[in-house]
Amino acid sequence: MIKPGSRPLLCSAAALFALCGGAAAQPAAKGPAYPAKPIRLIVPFAPGGGTDITARSMAQKLGESWGQQVIVDNRPGANGTIGVDLAAKSAPDGYTLTMISSSHAVNVTLLKTVPYDLLRDLTPVTQATRQPYSLVIHPSLPAKSVKQLIALALARPGDLNYGSSGTGGLSHLAGSLFGALANINIVHIPYKGGNPALIDVIAGQIQMLFSTLLQAGPHLKSGKLRGLAVTTPKRFAAAPELPTMMEAGVPGYEVTQWYGILAPAKVPPEIIAKLSKEIARILHDPELAKRLAADGADAVGNTPEEFGAHIRSEVAKYGKIIQRIGLKAE
Repeated sequence: MIKPGSRPLLCSAAALFALCGGAAAQPAAKGPAYPAKPIRLIVPFAPGGGTDITARSMAQKLGESWGQQVIVDNRPGANGTIGVDLAAKSAPDGYTLTMISSSHAVNVTLLKTVPYDLLRDLTPVTQATRQPYSLVIHPSLPAKSVKQLIALALARPGDLNYGSSGTGGLSHLAGSLFGALANINIVHIPYKGGNPALIDVIAGQIQMLFSTLLQAGPHLKSGKLRGLAVTTPKRFAAAPELPTMMEAGVPGYEVTQWYGILAPAKVPPEIIAKLSKEIARILHDPELAKRLAADGADAVGNTPEEFGAHIRSEVAKYGKIIQRIGLKAE
């Protein structure tokens, strides 16, 4: 027989059981939301080059957005492979990223040994930018156009040289392709990044360089360098006065530089998606997009899948060019 006042006790016991049982059924609490600590962004080239300038602009904006510092870590050497290898071998937790350039798509075919597999050991996050190279020369060189430069090189075979950001990189390929298509002999001088090469062409230590407008633009405006052409199929809005290499007299010439963010393989897809979405938003922020455009770069900010497809197509494209012109790593 149920005694008066016993029903509330039974209900309380049932409620307590349900509460305890429900708590036991809940999954364990997740860790802190990403990002919960500073992020390292490895730039595999020397400070001051186009990759570094772009990375620092993005790192600042990303740090402000997430309230976590994004530390740019320059690790130059071996045409960008040292820094990317470091990223590839880092913990797949989203706290180590790297910014690559199109040079890394060239490395796949050109370099005999690369300590990582670009397509297997790293995960695409987003393509940051695309931009032309500009063919720039020291003003003391008696050439005001690409055709005059070709004539000078034909008259002085092996006497003219060009710098690059490193053996096997895109700026190396750009110069080698110029030599092959124009049938001229120009000597390659490799550096450990675009900025050291730029410093030497400004100083007259080397005579020409294929450099991004982001890097060379201020020196073109000041007269420390003379620009002859851009390497993209169409003229670029940031320097409309410069003809394309094809317009300037080198049929079939086209090289487009780009930068993009990668993470180690096996980073959780939800972290990759969060990174990609936020970096794309930052790239299309009017302030940053305007700054990049003024310096000669178009913001991209695509999906990981789109960037992965782009990398694969670039590896295939430059592999064919390298075979066609017989480019060798020195």
